[in-house]
Amino acid sequence: MKLYQITEYLDNFLMVPHIPDSSLNGLQVETDRDITRIAMAVDATLGTFEQAEEHGAELVIVHHGLFWDKVPIRGPLYRRVRYLIKNRIGLYAAHLPLDMHDEVGNNAELARILGMTNPEPFLRYKGSLIGLIGEIETIDIHEVARRLETQIDGDIKVFPLGKREIRRVAICSGDAGPDLNQAIEKGADLYLTGETSHEAVALARDAEVSIVFAGHYATETLGPKALGKHIEAKLGLPTVFVEAPTGF
Repeated sequence: MKLYQITEYLDNFLMVPHIPDSSLNGLQVETDRDITRIAMAVDATLGTFEQAEEHGAELVIVHHGLFWDKVPIRGPLYRRVRYLIKNRIGLYAAHLPLDMHDEVGNNAELARILGMTNPEPFLRYKGSLIGLIGEIETIDIHEVARRLETQIDGDIKVFPLGKREIRRVAICSGDAGPDLNQAIEKGADLYLTGETSHEAVALARDAEVSIVFAGHYATETLGPKALGKHIEAKLGLPTVFVEAPTGF
């Protein structure tokens, strides 16, 4: 399949042109090859690209791309771009568009794992609502962690600082600890995010809101995996998810 056919489809499906972001979303590095296999990943690192090459992928789709601001292409960024160009591998990035997508988004997948029946967008960031809040069947906070453990491979940390019986849950993948206040204002019993935050735990204790940290990397593997399945179903291209965990 031609690269432009894939990028046009993804730009429309993920609404890339309509979502403000610090990431340069969409096609970041071009390739002149036809695409027969796509590698899905969280981060645009050399390790990711090397695995993509081993799997015979001509295109890598990541959540965290290479270009976030006006920066010189030197050092690690130069080595990453050089590897892609030398091996004729394209790179496509979808940051906020993949966090907030209602079908294949990181947060939509987390809501599905918890059995959330009425998710609503919440957590305003750069003009968009990127998280979800809603109700689940009333369960113990440790059962929330157990459900996550069945679906993601992360170091899940539980802070039962409020109600032990959880009903209303706010979700935002990645590093959203600083946004806890928005979950408190929405009356959440539990805030689920990725990366741990000293400040968030201190605030949650006083607000009597429980927190689960499920890992920045782990919570953001869900969207790329779901998008890969979507691509296989809609575009008929095989995909492979390549692991490159950071420990966070």
